[in-house]
Amino acid sequence: MSNAIVVIPTYNEVENIERLLRNIFSLQRTFDVLVVDDNSPDGTAALVNSLMNEFPKKLNILSREGKMGLGTAYIAGFKWALAREYEYIFEMD
Repeated sequence: MSNAIVVIPTYNEVENIERLLRNIFSLQRTFDVLVVDDNSPDGTAALVNSLMNEFPKKLNILSREGKMGLGTAYIAGFKWALAREYEYIFEMD
């Protein structure tokens, strides 16, 4: 587990989430990632879940039941990260 995490709220991001995640994981600096998905109807969460096998313990998902908004997604993501004692929390939209 890294001491830094990137929180990424998503809604209908299936077309670009994989490329974004691969770019983050290819950086010299090690980051974990938390995707906060608001029940995207395009399959974003399913794609992220499938990628979790490739990036175990580095890629996480918080699936929410509906479209609840960007602000609450960040709050939920920050709470998730703080509960796991990350030292650095980054947001990316």
